[in-house]
Amino acid sequence: MINFGNMFNMQGMLFLLMIIGAVLTWKKIITADGQKLLTDLVMDVTLPASIIKSFQMELSRELLESCLEIFLVAIAIQVGTFLLSALLYRGISDEKHRKVLQYATICSNAGVLGNPIAEGIFGSMGLLYASIYLIPQRTFMWSAGLTYFTRCPSKKELARKVLTHPCIIAVAFGMVLLITGTTLPGFLGSTVNSIAGANTAVSMMLIGSFLVGVNVKSMFQKTFYYYSFVRLFLIPFLVFVPCRLLGLDSMVTGVSTILAAMPAASSTAILAAKYECDEVFASKCVVFTTVLSMVTIPVWCLFLA
Repeated sequence: MINFGNMFNMQGMLFLLMIIGAVLTWKKIITADGQKLLTDLVMDVTLPASIIKSFQMELSRELLESCLEIFLVAIAIQVGTFLLSALLYRGISDEKHRKVLQYATICSNAGVLGNPIAEGIFGSMGLLYASIYLIPQRTFMWSAGLTYFTRCPSKKELARKVLTHPCIIAVAFGMVLLITGTTLPGFLGSTVNSIAGANTAVSMMLIGSFLVGVNVKSMFQKTFYYYSFVRLFLIPFLVFVPCRLLGLDSMVTGVSTILAAMPAASSTAILAAKYECDEVFASKCVVFTTVLSMVTIPVWCLFLA
């Protein structure tokens, strides 16, 4: 039975954290320098720790075959969204906005919302599938995704910046842990897990801080409606139909569709701030789709039930 309470609790938590960030900024507790500090803290510390934590799981030989299916589906989704991002926003004249929309198309908030929602709907196996699903997305978002924001004079310099990014290093380290079946020992593992636990709160409060002084009416624009349709309806529909036509396992289909229907990744706004790519516009994308997802995700759940 689908647990809608878990979904609404998680979505409500994210929205409340954004409000807290906005209030702290309005009261000048979070200043402009504080925003920069929090941005660096997330990008260089809490997010890499969260990535490493997500790769720490046990994969038995029996589970490997069933997980391979959703892993291949997840790769197909990332390739498909990458192609969509190159085609769907050619009419966006503002280069910064186009880059934000492209990144937010290949990267959803499945890393924050996905695991608890998948577990609430499908149980422990859903949580495992969601963890496997996130491997290609995390790899894409810190490799191909990062290139949307990183400008360098040469491809060699671009490759150097991408490969030395803390989140890419975390993905590589996490893959080693996953493949070797190694877990971080004692206090080292506890430290990484503790830092990772702060990532969601710090990230969402930071996004909320970007929205102080923004005219709410400015969010009701054609660009945001268009992007929300792509992120919350078109992409999950393009996942659901092939999965059904190929006769894939119902749980693989369900987990893949629900995670594909997640709102824009919170890292969209954080990267936009880090690389001066209009973090206010990026934050609007995150907030607008997150609010809409409180309706669209339950609708997809009812459709899959």
